[in-house]
Amino acid sequence: MAYFPAFLQLNDKKVLLLGGGNIAFEKLNRLLDFTHDIKVVSLDFNKSMQALINEEDLSYECRAYQTGDIQEYSIVIIAVDDIALQAEIFEESKAYKCLCNAVDSVDYCDFIFPSYIKEGDLTVAISTSGTSPAFAKHFKRYLKALLPTTLSSFLQEMKALRSQLPKGKERMKILDEKAQTYVEGLKSV
Repeated sequence: MAYFPAFLQLNDKKVLLLGGGNIAFEKLNRLLDFTHDIKVVSLDFNKSMQALINEEDLSYECRAYQTGDIQEYSIVIIAVDDIALQAEIFEESKAYKCLCNAVDSVDYCDFIFPSYIKEGDLTVAISTSGTSPAFAKHFKRYLKALLPTTLSSFLQEMKALRSQLPKGKERMKILDEKAQTYVEGLKSV
């Protein structure tokens, strides 16, 4: 079954990341594009992970996971190799109604991390529903190369215009025409 694509607003949502290795480091880097309300728990941290935690001034604890740790979190990411622990935390997450992602164990995931491109206010997500993360990664690189260098400034211009114009059909028409003109201009490049 395919995953439903959704963009979550992470304001006021606490995230718990379990793990301190390379995969946890990768997930932390991706999360930091969208929130800093992240706590990390692991028995140990590799040098890159510890440096990033320190650089971003994140909350962390050097210890093993304990039942109940996820109670106050909206999202939990499990980046540990212990499959039994992944299953245990996933089952526990149901009681607390928090979203859970166990890295590389789709049976213990409420959601997956898509491959994505983030350029200013634009975020493009790519998913194969777990079929081929490698394809998603390479397709992301392909799409990123197609993005115009003026994209971020155009979106800032649209944001300013949208905030200045009164809501209604006229605003919708102006913004639609401006977006259409911009995209059509890309085709001729």
